[in-house]
Amino acid sequence: MRSSLAPGIWLLRTFSRDSWYRGFILLLTFLIYACFHMSRKPISVVKSRLHQNCSEIIQPPNATHDPNDTTWCNWAPFDQDNYKELLGGVDNAFLVAYAIGMFISGVFGERLPLRYYLTAGLLLSGLFTALIGLAYFWNIHALWYFVLIQICNGLVQTTGWPSVVTCVGNWFGKGKRGFIMGIWNSHTSVGNILGTLIAGVWVDGPWGLSFVVPGIITAAMGVFTFLFLIEYPEDVDCSPPQHHVSGGPEENQNNPEDPGSNPYSHQERSLEAVAGSSKELSAEPAAISFWGALMIPGVIEFSLCLLFAKLVSYTFLYWLPLYISNVAHFSAKEAGDLSTLFDVGGIMGGILAGIISDYTNGRATTCCVMLILAAPMLFLYNHFGQNGITISIVMLIICGALVNGPYSLITTAVSADLGTHKSLKGNAKALSTVTAIIDGTGSIGAALGPLLAGLISPTGWNNVFYMLISADVLACLLLCRLVYKEIVAWKSVLSKDTGYKEI
Repeated sequence: MRSSLAPGIWLLRTFSRDSWYRGFILLLTFLIYACFHMSRKPISVVKSRLHQNCSEIIQPPNATHDPNDTTWCNWAPFDQDNYKELLGGVDNAFLVAYAIGMFISGVFGERLPLRYYLTAGLLLSGLFTALIGLAYFWNIHALWYFVLIQICNGLVQTTGWPSVVTCVGNWFGKGKRGFIMGIWNSHTSVGNILGTLIAGVWVDGPWGLSFVVPGIITAAMGVFTFLFLIEYPEDVDCSPPQHHVSGGPEENQNNPEDPGSNPYSHQERSLEAVAGSSKELSAEPAAISFWGALMIPGVIEFSLCLLFAKLVSYTFLYWLPLYISNVAHFSAKEAGDLSTLFDVGGIMGGILAGIISDYTNGRATTCCVMLILAAPMLFLYNHFGQNGITISIVMLIICGALVNGPYSLITTAVSADLGTHKSLKGNAKALSTVTAIIDGTGSIGAALGPLLAGLISPTGWNNVFYMLISADVLACLLLCRLVYKEIVAWKSVLSKDTGYKEI
């Protein structure tokens, strides 16, 4: 077929076909992970419905409870004064299971077909999300039920992140990685927004549907994934990414051993160098060991930084609607809708962080600066964010951008950089393990944040924000060594450029 076409026409058709498939894979993986996050969000919206001020609610005419009962409208076991601790425990059941499972999930992700792995994860996640909502229709009030379902859901959701990152890595290359990943990683915020809006439709009525509907959508996405996900370009006769081939001009221009051209030797390795290693060009690589992945330079620093960054981000994810409801006295639906602005800011912050880090070639510095700016902005939001709807909207968007920007950059572009270290020698399977280590460590912080918020919030929301600000500062400190290396690299580049001009 190729010989019957003019070379230019054949190249154009090949390029168009490859581009179409790459665009489809990017969109499909975007929707897959948006569904995972959509199924996590309803619990934060429904919290303010599980325990609310019953004195402000009109009692039904057929009520049989004591007129002096101030908890008649709440859902047991969350009708007691310790409801914040109980809700925090339910959150923590999911997040601890997710953090533990993430370290294991990367190992399975290397050894199982991604299409089957993701399909099973989506179907089971949809099931467990719906089971939380069915507690409303089945009149279940046992705390162990909510905790058990959340543990199961946390474990199955670990199938998502390492798998989608590896799949994208199989198809896409290095060009403007931070920018592309910043846009793609908005699936997190888009999923949060969709989960909030869908849950908000039924939160003031049959709140079980706030879980059942997202569960059905997530399970349906699992069926779609099974039918249409393509793991490798070679599976549909598409061209693998080109610049993974060693010795190309780009590799010569960006010598990974030259500190003047790059602050991290591993960060200039292309995404295709690991994921695009054609199955036809080499033997099946062995899976990297956990310890080997941990020893890649930068993995430990970014993993610990992500721990504190996700602590802040997930505290907002699970507690922001309740905070707005308690402080600004909004209804459950109004508080949920307003909280979506934090995720709108997160989309902007992720894209902005990607663009800046691409332009400056400074992943760590970009994260550090945004975290430094986030600390005072959190303080200002807590003290002045509820003084008016306009200032609340503006500050929520800014806080979302500064908090989620570093989180987005580390879990996408930085993970891809570290997962393509030159010592891996094009091992596509390594990306799943490296991604799982980074996100798994971050998930420990995601588990700690909501738990601490549940324990601290009874002493006052001010103390919760002081905890979040402290976490931001610690995240900055953990990046100091990498920031220093980037600054040294920039100075080296500037001195070389200056020397060249003088000659």
